Amino acid sequence: MTIIMIILAVIGGAMLSIQAAINGQLGSQVGVFKSAFLTFSIGALVTALLIFFFEPKHALTLMDVPKWQLLGAMFGVPYIVIMVLAVQRIGAALATVAVIFGQLTMSMLIDNFGWLGNTSIPFSINRLAAIICLGIALFFIYSSSQPKTAPSKKRLRQAEKF
Repeated sequence: MTIIMIILAVIGGAMLSIQAAINGQLGSQVGVFKSAFLTFSIGALVTALLIFFFEPKHALTLMDVPKWQLLGAMFGVPYIVIMVLAVQRIGAALATVAVIFGQLTMSMLIDNFGWLGNTSIPFSINRLAAIICLGIALFFIYSSSQPKTAPSKKRLRQAEKF
């Protein structure tokens, strides 16, 4: 079951990258907030249908849970808006790796300290290595995304002499 969940998470990540690329294009044409609004509107409609047809009954409703747990819904809005802006300016790959770096770093803190009611999973050297590797990947993707500087006029004149 763990392998299936990992595969599903990888598929979900791939879908987020596709969504970011599409929303970046849409946002540049109709506006960042309209693009985010469309994402959440369609998402709300699809989720409402899933709830109606597939969600089993639960003892608690959304109004019965601790109110701080409802705040999680607000974190999707900045993510979508940031990605629409970022993909337009730095590309899908760099924006996605930067998001994953932030996700990995925060999720390891949440795991280590057991924040937000989660089970504590201690920080380890392997987890540190993962953050370092992803940081290196972020650096390489960033550096390969930078435009190559045009040769100076002086170098062009020198090259013409030969």
